[in-house]
Amino acid sequence: MKITDSTTIMKKFSLALVRSLLLLLPVFTFVPAQSPEVAATADTYDFQIANGVKTIHRRVQGNEVVAVFRIRIGRRIESAALIADGYHARTDGLTSLAVVLGATGVWLGYPMADPIIGLLITLAIFGIVWQSARAVLTRMLDGVEPGIVEEIRHAAAHVPGIQAVLDARARWLGHRLHADVALALPGGLSLADAEGIAGTLRRELLDHVPALRTASITFGAPDTALSKAAAPAHDHRHGAPEPFRVSCPLAEGLLAIVDTPEGERMRLTVERHAEGLQAVVGIERPGGEREILALSPVPGDHHAYQSATAPREPHQFDARLELEAAGRRETLPFHMTEPDRHRQPQ
Repeated sequence: MKITDSTTIMKKFSLALVRSLLLLLPVFTFVPAQSPEVAATADTYDFQIANGVKTIHRRVQGNEVVAVFRIRIGRRIESAALIADGYHARTDGLTSLAVVLGATGVWLGYPMADPIIGLLITLAIFGIVWQSARAVLTRMLDGVEPGIVEEIRHAAAHVPGIQAVLDARARWLGHRLHADVALALPGGLSLADAEGIAGTLRRELLDHVPALRTASITFGAPDTALSKAAAPAHDHRHGAPEPFRVSCPLAEGLLAIVDTPEGERMRLTVERHAEGLQAVVGIERPGGEREILALSPVPGDHHAYQSATAPREPHQFDARLELEAAGRRETLPFHMTEPDRHRQPQ
């Protein structure tokens, strides 16, 4: 119940901040409209530079103190709204400093300095509105920074007994970060051993992700779950061959033919691999022909390597998976067979 209340309060506070930021939008039209007029009459102003500099100097110092305090506390309690407010205070101080530069330019005989500084301040305000709105709206939608999920997977790599991380997700609940992790464990483990691995993972997660408050950890069968992970969109009515389990010093994972928006592709999904891994599939075709499929890293997913083209039909063949990393090579022969109902005449 406390989590729900905290989430509600956080979202109300975030909405209030968004409304406050929207109130600044008239500045984007007022300042540019006033800048040409100021440029035309800048030489008629009588600036009191000394008093102005002293006042703005104190204002910049005060805003920076407030900004540092809000940003530090916001990061400590994981409040996107408070962090955004801290950056707003810092920008306010910097724009005050920019006013001094504009006044100094006019005093030195450059009347265009004032309207130019006005336009730059407009851009600065626009930047802080964009940055703050993006951070707050992301948090309102329970979104997380991209590095958090990778940090969860990295934490799992430090726990002995985990064969693979089948799935990792995270979301914000107010100021609390919640994670859902699905693991593949060796067969034959007792429930007590599995719970022990889960407890070790929770401790690693708390060390790697300080904002984490709760973690839901589930277990799945390695081969079955990896097959689903390797081919999430594959239509089993099409009759895809059974995936090939890869296990060698350079990599562990699953090699399968999967359906993608671009068509069928050969994909290697790994839970462990050597740094700088290169993978090539060589398929032996009738008549001594050899079909070569180079597997390249999938953008945004360093656990997957995929071919740029589809393997030719039929999907029944002898092949070799060639892996290379750090000057070491491994060749793994394998055979793929289509189900009887999809098998084509040779």
